[in-house]
Amino acid sequence: MGTITFVEHDGTSHDVDLVDGESLMELATSNGVPGIDGDCGGEAACGTCHVIVDDAWIATTGTRSDEETQMIEMSPECAPNSRLSCQLKARSELDGLRVHLPEFQM
Repeated sequence: MGTITFVEHDGTSHDVDLVDGESLMELATSNGVPGIDGDCGGEAACGTCHVIVDDAWIATTGTRSDEETQMIEMSPECAPNSRLSCQLKARSELDGLRVHLPEFQM
């Protein structure tokens, strides 16, 4: 088992146990991480699970799909390494991953 760290906009961090196969959105919502809503239930249709992946992890997390890009680019806080956490599946290679939450979700 590993850990994924969610860092709120104010710097407060939340370490969550990595559960292989679950999305980062599922991990965040089931562990009470504030700032991840997941209103669409993980369908990449709402943008309320926006995270910004630490630069060191971009190669490991992969690139976003066209559908994900269309949704995430509507956010005023979109960054080059923004992702929808519903589209990131937890796996052992992500042990130690840090993601930052924007100040506001869409």
